[in-house]
Amino acid sequence: MAKQKITLAVTGLNNTDNPGPGVPVIRSAKDSEEFDVRVIGLVYENLEPGIYMEGLCDRIFQVPYPSSGSEALIERVEQIHQQEKIDVLIPNFDAELFSFMKYEKRLAEKGIRTFLPTLKQFQEREKDKLPEYGKKYGVKVPDSLNLGSITQLSEVEEKFDYPVMVKGQFYDAYKCFNIEQATYAFHKVASQWGLPVIVQEFVSGTEVNVVALGDGNGNTIAAVPMRKQYITDKGKAWGGITLADEKMVELTRMLIQKAKWKGGMELELIKTSSSDYYLVEINPRIPAWVYLAVGAGQNIPEALIKLALGMEVKPMEEYKVGKMFVRYSYDMIVDLERFAAISINKEI
Repeated sequence: MAKQKITLAVTGLNNTDNPGPGVPVIRSAKDSEEFDVRVIGLVYENLEPGIYMEGLCDRIFQVPYPSSGSEALIERVEQIHQQEKIDVLIPNFDAELFSFMKYEKRLAEKGIRTFLPTLKQFQEREKDKLPEYGKKYGVKVPDSLNLGSITQLSEVEEKFDYPVMVKGQFYDAYKCFNIEQATYAFHKVASQWGLPVIVQEFVSGTEVNVVALGDGNGNTIAAVPMRKQYITDKGKAWGGITLADEKMVELTRMLIQKAKWKGGMELELIKTSSSDYYLVEINPRIPAWVYLAVGAGQNIPEALIKLALGMEVKPMEEYKVGKMFVRYSYDMIVDLERFAAISINKEI
C-alpha cells in the first residue's frame, strides 16, 4: 500500500550535549510505515547540528526566538507555510509551546495541524505549581519553594536540609550542597530563564523516566519507561534502557486519565529504596530519548502525527524490555556556504 505523503515541520535540531528532541522525532517519522514524510526543519540558531546532517531535512528555515513575541514566531511559520504547505507541526521546546498552543486554532485554520496540551494542562504542571499538581492528582512530589529574589534563599535553610535541587522554569537543574552553591545556581538559572527560581527538596533514589502520549480524552496511546544509565553534567541521558515496571506505566496512565492529557509528555520520577515514586517534573512534549521507544516497538511521533491529522490511533500496550540507547558525538565536515546560507538568507 502506498504511503501517505505529508509535510512535517519540526523544531529542536540542537543535537548537542543538551539535545533537543527534533532529530529523533524526524528519525522516528521517517521510520513510519504509513507516511512518506517531507521534513521542514525550523531552527533558532545557525549552528544547530541538525542543519548540517545530510538526509535529515528537505528544507530548513530560521525562525525568531519565542522571546521576540508569539506573533513574530507565528507569522514566520505562516510565511514558511505559504511556500511549503505544512501539514503537521511538532514543536519540541518548552519555551515555544505557549506560542503554538495560543495560536493552535489560527494555525489549524491555515491547514497547519498540531497536537498539543491545552493551556490549562501546560500551566498546571509547571515546576512552581508541582506540589499543588501532586495533591490534585494523587501523586507524590518533593516539597519546593518558589524564589522571587536572592534574599529568599535564607528560607531554604529553614525548610530543607542540603542537598537541594535548584531549577529554572523551563530548563536546567543543579544539585546544591550548601548556600554558596545554591546562590551561584540561583543567579545562573535566573539570568537564563527568569523568575521564579524553584528550589526543590532532594529525594534520594534512582532517576527513571516515562515517555508517553495521551489522546486528550483520557486514553494512553503509548507509554515506555526507562532508566538512565549514563547522565551528563547537564543531567541529560546519554544512555538508557527500557524497564519492565508496570507501576510506572500505571502511574502514567492514571495521570493521563485524570488530566485528560493531550499530546506527548515525559515524566521524570525518582524511585526510592522503598519503591516509592516521586514525580519531580512533567515535560509537556516529546523528550530527546524518544527514539528508544521506537526501538522498543512504540513509534510515538508517528502516532502523534496521526492524532494531529484526526486519524484513529489504537493504544500501544506492548514494548520490548531491555532495549538500550547510547548517544555518541560525531564530527561533521560541512562547507562554509551552508553556514552562510542559513546565516544570511535564513533558509536552506
